[in-house]
Amino acid sequence: MTLTTTDQPTRSASGAVVPVLAFAGIVVAVMQTLLVPVIKDLPLLLDTAPSNATWVLTSTLLSGAVATPIMGRLGDLYGKRRMLIASLAVMVVGALVSAVTSQLLTMIAGRTLQGFAMGAIPLGIGLMRDMLPREKLGSAMALMSSSIGVGGGLALPAAALVAQHTNWHALFYGAAVLGALSILLTLLVVPESPMHAEGSFDLLGALGLSTGLVLLLLPITKGSDWGWSSGTTLALFGASVVVLLLWGLLELRVAAPLVDLRTTARREVLLTNLASIMVGVSFYVVSLVLPQLLQLPSATGYGLGQSMVVAGLCVAPLGLTMMFTAPVYARLSARYGPKVTLIVGLLVIAIGYGGGLGLMDAAWQTVVTSVVLGAGIGLAYSSLPALIVGAVPASETGAANGLNTLMRSIGTSVSSAVIGMVLANTAHHVHGLTIPTMHGFRISFLIATAAVALGLLLALCLPRQARSAKPQLRASSEEDANLERANEVRWGSPLLERSRELGGGFRGRVLDADGAPVARAKVTLIDRRGRQAGATLSAEDGSYALAVPAEGPYVLAARAAGHGPLASAATHAGDDRPVDVDLALPGDTVTA
Repeated sequence: MTLTTTDQPTRSASGAVVPVLAFAGIVVAVMQTLLVPVIKDLPLLLDTAPSNATWVLTSTLLSGAVATPIMGRLGDLYGKRRMLIASLAVMVVGALVSAVTSQLLTMIAGRTLQGFAMGAIPLGIGLMRDMLPREKLGSAMALMSSSIGVGGGLALPAAALVAQHTNWHALFYGAAVLGALSILLTLLVVPESPMHAEGSFDLLGALGLSTGLVLLLLPITKGSDWGWSSGTTLALFGASVVVLLLWGLLELRVAAPLVDLRTTARREVLLTNLASIMVGVSFYVVSLVLPQLLQLPSATGYGLGQSMVVAGLCVAPLGLTMMFTAPVYARLSARYGPKVTLIVGLLVIAIGYGGGLGLMDAAWQTVVTSVVLGAGIGLAYSSLPALIVGAVPASETGAANGLNTLMRSIGTSVSSAVIGMVLANTAHHVHGLTIPTMHGFRISFLIATAAVALGLLLALCLPRQARSAKPQLRASSEEDANLERANEVRWGSPLLERSRELGGGFRGRVLDADGAPVARAKVTLIDRRGRQAGATLSAEDGSYALAVPAEGPYVLAARAAGHGPLASAATHAGDDRPVDVDLALPGDTVTA
């Protein structure tokens, strides 16, 4: 896969790019939270059975899960800004469809289209990586990653206020307006990424992943209605395992896969994605428990008797605190790295849920719990994209972050199913009414604490991000950012053969200290002004080839997992003869 620049020069990224992209993430969160205030009324509003009404929520979850990795890959291939606008446009259409109907099937169709907006999060993170200098990237990605919680926290009281005082269809009109505004701001402010991956879209892989995800998430979300031991539920789980295994075998065989499973299987990527599931579980528990506790009548003896709007306001600090932790994350990550920041965030979440077990007797106590959990979830969510971006090539940023966002969605889906089952099994049934109990709420918090503990164990197993004492040839922060956006090149045939087609340039092999070839080493060409002039990945036999834009002195910098970085000076005379330069990597172990 080759990374290329766009044919036309792009506008430079202005200071408004980050808030505009974060606003797109907030719009996505608003879409997700939209129906929370009217969930219990959906059967009446749509004139259908409760089991059918849940499809209004399930359809959005399924389409979002399918769209997220696919839109990320399409963004890598055809432009992240273009796909971001397309995602938001589909959401706007879906919101308008839902706004004009009270018929179940049409509402489900509209909500399915709205789920496509979930692709905006990884696309926004990819745009930031491609355009921002490194010193601004950490806080920007933190804000973008946290926007899903920020939007949810702010949208809950607003949606409750609208639902109480106007027709519930106004919620969808509001979402459509926000989506259209986000599209307009993106068109005016956000330039297209200069980085495109060459290759074809893996349609068969997209169909396989979509089928596998639907087969997996459908029984997770509907298992409580169908029965966890029912034939339908077990059959769907079994079919999902078969389909996803076959999909994985397919992805390992195609030249340009939808998801590079070899990259995904790297220790840092795999553990980060698994930790993301745990963070997703912990995030959704508080969103399910506190609103119900706040709105239960005080006559129950433990309910806090608050209105829908007041309940939303008490939970709103969860999202606001997530937003305010973005600059805190940037400082912590710059000093200690995203791994440490993720660990700190998980510890804060554990403290929030542990303390929350004893803070359920008054509305102000739920605000305290929301603030503490918001700080922890904000730090954890902000760390995840930084860990992914630091572990994958620039050509796979969109797809890799799409997969990570999908892992969070799976976490929230599992959380919804498990907590819903716990609350249902511990509820009191009085005159046909189901009333959640304090015992169920506390068990839910304990489940969240256990998920955080597992996430903490996974985070502790992440590889240490060693800091090399050797200079990294960074003439400026601009060059540092350029090195982050290196144009990785993969050739299907030996690179020494390819170098003959390139004409003038550098060619050779990347070797280790013992003279053995090093595959998939990143070789970067730096010109005399400290700017990146080209980059490639070495082939399986260690060979590489790089064309040069002009004659003159260059520095060839090489780096690979398990080896220290290396820089070697070389000069090209500007003729058609390639210059042979073998690069021998030292054996000092670092994480590439």
